[in-house]
Amino acid sequence: MSLNMEDSIAFESSQDEAEMMSYLEEENLADDLWTQQEQMKDDEYTFGDTTEKNQFEDAADEINDSFDSESNRSSEQYTDQDEMIKGTRHVDKVRAFRLRKKLDQLDSFQQEKELMIQKVREQLKACWERIKSLEQQKSSVEMDIQNEQKSYNMAAVFRLRALHKRLSTELLNEEDVKTKIADILKDNEYDLWHIEVEQGKFTSLRERLQQDEDELDRQRQDLAEQRALREKMSLSLTERKKHTEKEQEVKQLKEREEHYRKAVEEAQKNHEKAVTFLKETMARVREMEAEKERKSREDMEKRMQAVLSLRNNISTNRENLRVIESRNKAQATMTKRQQMLEKEAVLAKGGDVAKFMIHKKRLQEYERRKIEFEESQKLRKQEIVTRILQEESSQIKQKRQASLEMSKIQEHGRLRDKALQYIKSTIVTEPEEDQELMNKWRSPSPLSSDEDDRSLAERSPEVSPALTQEFEGESENLAQPEFRGLWNEDLKPYQIPKDDIDNKPLGGSKMEKEIMTETLRRLRNGIIEKQVVSGHEFKGCPFYSKPKKIHFKDLDVGKTYKKKIILTNASYTINFCKLVGVSDHMEDFITIQFDPPGQMSAGMSCEMIVIFKPMINEDLDGEVMMLAQTGPFSVPVKCTTKKSELDIDKKWINFGTHVIGETLTQYITLTNRGALGTMFSVKQITQDNDAQKTPPVSSEDMIPSTSPDDIFQDADVNLSPEFTDQSSEIPKSAQADGRTSSQREDAKSTNVNTNATIDRVSEEPPVVDEDEHLQEKLLENITDIRLGEGTDGDIGPFSFVKIPVVFTPTFPGKSTTLFEITFENQSCKAIPITATGSAIDVPVYVPNTNIDLKICMYDRLYQDSIVVKNRATTALRLKFEVCKELRNHMELLPKTGFIQAQSSFSVQLKFLPRHSLSQDASAYFDKETGVMEAPLTISVVDQARPVSFTVHAVVTTSDLEISPNEINFGHCTIYEAVQASIQLSNKSILPHEFGFMGIPEYVDIQPNDGFGTILPLESIKLDIIFKAPKAGEYNFDLTCKSAINRQFKISCKAIGVHPPLELSHSLVQFPATALNDTSTATLYVVNSHTSCNEFTHPVPRIGKGEVAPVGPTSFQFQLPEDSPITISPSVGTVLPGKRCMIQVSFKPTLLDQEIREEAVRMLCRAIETKALLDKQAAPVVESEDLSKKERREFSSKKDKRKQLSSPKQVQKEKSMKSEEHAPMELPKIEDIKVDSDQYAAARVSIYGRFMGKFEKYIIPCFIASCDVSKRKSEESLNFSPHNTLYLELHCPAIAPPVIVSSENGRHLISFGEVAIGQRVVKRVTLQNISPDPVEPRFSILNSCGPFVLLNPVGIVDPGAKCLLIIAFTPEEDKTFFENLEVCTRQATLTLGIKGRGLAPSLSCSLEGGMLNMGYVLAKDSATSTFKLHNTSTVPVNYSIKLRSLSVTQYEEMQKLPTFITSQKSSAGFVGPQNYNGHSVFSVIPVEGIIQPEKTQDISVSFSPDHESVLYSDVLTVELFSKHIAHSIHLKGASKNHIMYVEGGDPIDVYTESLSIVPVNEEDSDEPVSSLLVTLQCAQTEHEMRPAVRELYIGCIRTLLSSTKKNVEFAWDNVQLLQQKGFTIEPVKAVVDAGQRKTVSITWIPPAGYDPSNPATTTTAKLTLKGDIIETCRVIFTTQVVSL
Repeated sequence: MSLNMEDSIAFESSQDEAEMMSYLEEENLADDLWTQQEQMKDDEYTFGDTTEKNQFEDAADEINDSFDSESNRSSEQYTDQDEMIKGTRHVDKVRAFRLRKKLDQLDSFQQEKELMIQKVREQLKACWERIKSLEQQKSSVEMDIQNEQKSYNMAAVFRLRALHKRLSTELLNEEDVKTKIADILKDNEYDLWHIEVEQGKFTSLRERLQQDEDELDRQRQDLAEQRALREKMSLSLTERKKHTEKEQEVKQLKEREEHYRKAVEEAQKNHEKAVTFLKETMARVREMEAEKERKSREDMEKRMQAVLSLRNNISTNRENLRVIESRNKAQATMTKRQQMLEKEAVLAKGGDVAKFMIHKKRLQEYERRKIEFEESQKLRKQEIVTRILQEESSQIKQKRQASLEMSKIQEHGRLRDKALQYIKSTIVTEPEEDQELMNKWRSPSPLSSDEDDRSLAERSPEVSPALTQEFEGESENLAQPEFRGLWNEDLKPYQIPKDDIDNKPLGGSKMEKEIMTETLRRLRNGIIEKQVVSGHEFKGCPFYSKPKKIHFKDLDVGKTYKKKIILTNASYTINFCKLVGVSDHMEDFITIQFDPPGQMSAGMSCEMIVIFKPMINEDLDGEVMMLAQTGPFSVPVKCTTKKSELDIDKKWINFGTHVIGETLTQYITLTNRGALGTMFSVKQITQDNDAQKTPPVSSEDMIPSTSPDDIFQDADVNLSPEFTDQSSEIPKSAQADGRTSSQREDAKSTNVNTNATIDRVSEEPPVVDEDEHLQEKLLENITDIRLGEGTDGDIGPFSFVKIPVVFTPTFPGKSTTLFEITFENQSCKAIPITATGSAIDVPVYVPNTNIDLKICMYDRLYQDSIVVKNRATTALRLKFEVCKELRNHMELLPKTGFIQAQSSFSVQLKFLPRHSLSQDASAYFDKETGVMEAPLTISVVDQARPVSFTVHAVVTTSDLEISPNEINFGHCTIYEAVQASIQLSNKSILPHEFGFMGIPEYVDIQPNDGFGTILPLESIKLDIIFKAPKAGEYNFDLTCKSAINRQFKISCKAIGVHPPLELSHSLVQFPATALNDTSTATLYVVNSHTSCNEFTHPVPRIGKGEVAPVGPTSFQFQLPEDSPITISPSVGTVLPGKRCMIQVSFKPTLLDQEIREEAVRMLCRAIETKALLDKQAAPVVESEDLSKKERREFSSKKDKRKQLSSPKQVQKEKSMKSEEHAPMELPKIEDIKVDSDQYAAARVSIYGRFMGKFEKYIIPCFIASCDVSKRKSEESLNFSPHNTLYLELHCPAIAPPVIVSSENGRHLISFGEVAIGQRVVKRVTLQNISPDPVEPRFSILNSCGPFVLLNPVGIVDPGAKCLLIIAFTPEEDKTFFENLEVCTRQATLTLGIKGRGLAPSLSCSLEGGMLNMGYVLAKDSATSTFKLHNTSTVPVNYSIKLRSLSVTQYEEMQKLPTFITSQKSSAGFVGPQNYNGHSVFSVIPVEGIIQPEKTQDISVSFSPDHESVLYSDVLTVELFSKHIAHSIHLKGASKNHIMYVEGGDPIDVYTESLSIVPVNEEDSDEPVSSLLVTLQCAQTEHEMRPAVRELYIGCIRTLLSSTKKNVEFAWDNVQLLQQKGFTIEPVKAVVDAGQRKTVSITWIPPAGYDPSNPATTTTAKLTLKGDIIETCRVIFTTQVVSL
């Protein structure tokens, strides 16, 4: 372990050293970032960089040289000492850091090991405990095995042996775990010992490290002291430098003021001299302005004319552009036509059109470039000529200007001398100093320019703004004076004195100048650069402003305000800043004085002066925008005007209660916190003086001047805020109405409005008829509280005024007065004030004259304290008296007493009501209600009028009544509890706390265990629950105590029964079960009666009766009718010592009657809605009927007579109207079928609003001591009703969380009949009607079945719907059914899926599977139709496909034709296709659905584009795009002409060649075609059968234009053919359009024919005449065949 530790220390030494170096580098870097004002770090011992040292040295040279030498010597000593300390400290610090890290690591290892050892020991201890417990269990199990073996209970023995085996296995496992834990503990202890040994080795090193750390701390303290000394020295240097700079600034300021004073004096004198010239100049300026105005008017007229001309030009240009566009279009069309002609010409010549067009474009491009080059050359020549002319003219002008300047200089000198003489003559006497100043002022110094005039006005605070404006006006107007004296250009310029020149060179080194130049260039160009220092990028505001916000408060228009802003560089390194500007709306009022300081180090500051001169009295907000190297920033500016902010210290003055005649004064402090003063006035709010409800009227209509609040306060009426708002709004309307109407009318209207408002607010009538009485009451309030002196005046800015309010009560009562402070400033709102006070007239009084003792009970003591107060200034004697009737029940202590002046006295009241109170004090006590009113008096010496007060109390009883007083529980089994109810009544009007004390263990009282509080006159129900612990008789009493220790008893008795059977659970609480879901619980019926020995164990009996026999015992559960409970088995027999399992199921459903009623209600609502809609639509229908009747009036009279005379029609109309007005009959509840849509919709409606229900069922279980299965029918049962067991079921039903919202809520999803192989998809919508999100899970459907759930369903939010997509794809002809369970956390929804698979069948009207389209002219079309009939009971989805359009047709075409491969051509051969790319055959419709027992017509079109007799294709009818129902061969032929011949043998192959076969037309112009006819004559022994063939000659019917619509044909050389044995019939005929003729050819071998010869050939000519004449060469091949 030690070697490993040393290796780890050696290995990590380099890493620690690197970490230490990085740590020191971070310290140094952090030290460099601190400024001089902040604390320096440990590793910095120099107090500034080289520039700072130079600054300190310069300051020391200016103060004295001696101090400089001393500071240099001290700084050298400190520098050497710092370097030595730094070297030593660095090594020690690295070493200490490394050692401390390793020692801490070693300590952490030790702590971890100790913690690990502690945990392992705890685990080992736990393992020992488990082993002990297992051993104990094992020994106990062995003892149980021995006991059970003795009792021959083999089932228990086997179970205990299995348990013993399991315990042995666990014990072995625990032993293994213990061994492993012990090994781990041993290893950890060994590691801990090694660590302790290593720590012992490092003990001396630890002590040495502690000493080194102490030494480092001491060195750090020494360094801190040295640093403090250095800071003290630097502070003294800084203070001396500041003192010197301050003296220099004072000296410079004095010199500057003297200079400014002299300059002002010179300016005033020059102003006097220049007045004479100013007048002439101003006249000339006015003339120039008038001339400018005239010119501007002329220019404006010219501009208007130019605008008008421009508008005209625009209109003309538009027309020109239109003409140009049309011309360009015409030219374009001409060029296109020309190009087309040229192309046709080139093509006619056999040339290449593309090459010709390219050549032409290149020629045009060459010509265009040539023209442009010539124009550019011309322009270049013109420019050269103009430049030459300009240079010549400029040379001539320079020569002229040089000659003029020479003449001007001479003339200027003469004028200057004359001006000097004139000035000397005008000035009488001037001091020499003044003359020198005048000479300096008159010289062309820099102050003579406009900019210096402005700078003078800005720099000197003594110069007034008016004078500055005059100087600016002079500089502008005297630019070209008539007399050249003071502005002579030949004077010497002003020279700066040598004292003001700074000897220091401008700028710094060459590199600094370059940096400054580059930085200024970037700042000017607005370049923003990122500032990155030590890998950290600066982000944020680059400069901090002090203050952060420029705020000009309390502005005066016309005054000038200045603010000095200090900008501090807050970035990481050098930065720059420049002024961008201010906000646009503040440019006219704010001026910024800011000299860019150039480069600024981090922490450096610069100043900026903001001058604000407001010209408008408004608040302004804006910002001063600056730009730094790292980005823009801004300083916010806010300017606020003077305002008045008025407030009072209190709005409610309460004088309290005082004796009549006293005078009290309170003050209201009105404070103005704003900078704007205003006038104020305080007025009392009255009806005439604030509300102004009535203008001056006559005495008849006068209303007392008071406010509505005063009226209602006296009348004890509370006003709502609405009345206050309305009363404040009434004066304005009344004042406005007074301008247009008379005074009396306004007063009356005001009274009406006021009374109406009061009526709305209060229920009592506020209008008083007796005006005099009302006026007296109002005058009392007015005279009590008034205003003192100083109610009007002026309150200045930032001041306060105190307003006195005086209260002088004259009559007893409460006084309330309203005041209002109004201000002259309209922006200040009026302030309301309320003053209240009360007056009394008796010195001794009781504040509470009504002592309410609330509710008291008989024989209970009640006490209260009565306070008596004295208003007088002397002490008085009091005597307390109680009336004679109440002296036995009430007492005041003490009887007499003295009350001091202006103090109070307390009297103790004791009240103990007795039951004789109604007899003793019947005058003061009402026995029926229990109310007592006792008058008490206080007699005061030397006062005739006593002080009276009243004691109120309600006396009640404390009795509690219990009914019934006796309870008989009857027979009660030991497995159930019997409940009896009692009623506890409170006869008192006070609540009572009660509780039943000392109840037996087998008795329980609920609720709250028999404790509670009963309210006054309340009766509560208490349940007393008795549960017998064993069979026997019980008699006991229950005691109820109240909170005042009163007792009430109840006597109870019961008989305990022990039945022969017992239930494992007598209470079953089902979970919340959704409708149509099922919850199941399991319990057992146990027969534990195996012995009749009542001393060894309890035996079944009734009370103290006989013991039940041992043997099989039967039971039966009796279920209530129409209950959702199912018990299985409900009847059974249990042998002694055995048990029987019982399953109880709860399936809540809706009642059939409830669903039917809901369905009827829904139908009623639907009928009502329909009737309402019909009623709304009735006016529209009536208007339409009226319009129809008006139209009918114009019809003929006959029609009217017919309508009137037809009684049937009248009866029909009457019946229609009666049907409309007759109410629709609702279906009866019994008529609604279970499988109807109304029934399903009603069930879903109930689901949606089902709030849940809770039902409790108590099911009896009857017990008989016999075996039911072996009982004879005549044998009676040993049955007792007292042995009945009861099973209590709690059944909560809730609404299903998920319901089926589609299919009218049906749970059966029927796909109906579906064709085999067809896929039908149904969408089932589920809705979450629960308040919580639901995540449904689905059961797995049969993977080999036809039903598939296609989509997953996630979480369904409350009220949302989800969609289930279920597919049905039958593969067999049978019926399928499956259940899909939708499981949620609350319930399971079962959906039944049903469907039947059927094999589809489709018949075709074509026989033989062939459709021959016949002959059609080329480029013409023919259509044929056939029918498809659906013979199945399901809709059939068909699709028709052509083989020529299949994707595999291209591969078939690549194969060799059948005539090459010598294979037979298939029936599905696809013939040639059209040359234009369109299909030869087309079918309509291509696809569709044929309903059961329906027929679909299919149209086939034949549209060839060239002549061929080989057109063919295959049409296939596919069902459901899977299997082929029919395959139809399509054939057709096409001719270029209307005649055709068919019936011969094929000569050509079945495929059409793509090459063009040339036709030899040298002999004749008529087209010739060939036809082969093979004739075979059958020869038998007896006869020779002639050979017969038939040819068909037809005429094609077409709509194309043709001169001839029929065909004529004729055979040539018929006689020759007859000689050779041929017979043709007919030889000549005419064929109509669309018809064909059959030509019969018969051949019999002529005489002399040799049958042994091979086949002979004979050629015949057939001429066809139609739209053209065509010759057909018929080749007859004859042969005799022997049979």
